[in-house]
Amino acid sequence: QVQVVESGGGLVQAGSSLRLSCAASGRTGGTYSMGWFRQAPGKEREFVAAITWSGDNTYYADSNKGRFTISRSGSKNTVYLQMNSLKPEDTAVYYCAAAVFGPALRNSVIAGTLSTYDYWGQGTQVTVTS
Repeated sequence: QVQVVESGGGLVQAGSSLRLSCAASGRTGGTYSMGWFRQAPGKEREFVAAITWSGDNTYYADSNKGRFTISRSGSKNTVYLQMNSLKPEDTAVYYCAAAVFGPALRNSVIAGTLSTYDYWGQGTQVTVTS
């Protein structure tokens, strides 16, 4: 079992920045590829960004390329999502997920697919006001 916990959401004005954090724990010795997704009210959960277990490769949704940056810490199973130039349309619950058993994140299609990920956090709310 792997526990995934997000933090760092909040209420900000358009143009502001936020950094979300995510920590995955519980399976000793494992280093996981991790992803961020978001879900706005009445909408499907959508891909935001992902990073491979090594940190060598990252993937982004077109809607946030250049504004969001995913990274991971030296301890490997902590990842961050730096969000700059936030827009009201970025308002959503942001979920972090760990890919433990599934395929390697070889491409953006795999990285952006919900079923690639095995464990999910409870989500953190991000609200951007205009």
